[in-house]
Amino acid sequence: MTSSSTRFDLAVDLARRAGDVLRPGLGRASVEHKGPLELVTEFDRASEHLIIEGVAAAFPTDGVLAEEGGARPGEAWRWIIDPLDGTTNFAHGIPHFAVSIAGEDRGVIEFGVVYDPMRDELFAARRGEGTLLNETRQHVSATATLADSLLVTGFPYDLDRNPENNLNLYARLAMQSRGVRRLGSAALDLAYVAAARFDGYWELRLAPWDLAAGLLLVTEAGGVVSRVDGRPDPLRAPASVAASNGRIHVALLQALRQ
Repeated sequence: MTSSSTRFDLAVDLARRAGDVLRPGLGRASVEHKGPLELVTEFDRASEHLIIEGVAAAFPTDGVLAEEGGARPGEAWRWIIDPLDGTTNFAHGIPHFAVSIAGEDRGVIEFGVVYDPMRDELFAARRGEGTLLNETRQHVSATATLADSLLVTGFPYDLDRNPENNLNLYARLAMQSRGVRRLGSAALDLAYVAAARFDGYWELRLAPWDLAAGLLLVTEAGGVVSRVDGRPDPLRAPASVAASNGRIHVALLQALRQ
């Protein structure tokens, strides 16, 4: 078994175990504020601790980049971890959140795992091997036009203070598509594009742990990802992303640039 396969299997196991940690806390967590609109709970930290300890035990020389402060350099591999994507939903008892784990080897994302513990849906991809939802192969949608597309997006935590808050783009795309949803988890937004539940997604000023796993899910399901201005490398800071089934990508980018 290759080192990538071993790490991928560990990521799947850790995502499910982290989901077990999170599930009992839905709507019961103690909330702290990292910013006026950005929340963290003891369950975020417990999930992250479980994942980082699991990685350290199996691969002590691997690097880590995790949302709640877990970070260490590595020799080649790096794990990019969001222990609870959708904390605001979680804190309010809304059962839409996920664990996101990606594995990066020398700057290339080799696998991505996004686990929704409330629906027991595990989205997983390895580079060159496609995307699975549990055991079923996934493909992006066949929707051909932006007008027929259902889109999803999100907003930054400082939308009340920063003019680059996505509200104008949301209004524009709502008028040019079948509809735009805001569900509160970037990882699941991307997973849903991979699973053809959405046709496209965009968001501004995200962190790598929000996107790393989900971007691979989309591309391995046959979709296209880029920055919102059309350039490659959506993980490059400040991260911004447009992801789609590919068929609507040019039209989506044109609408975002208007």
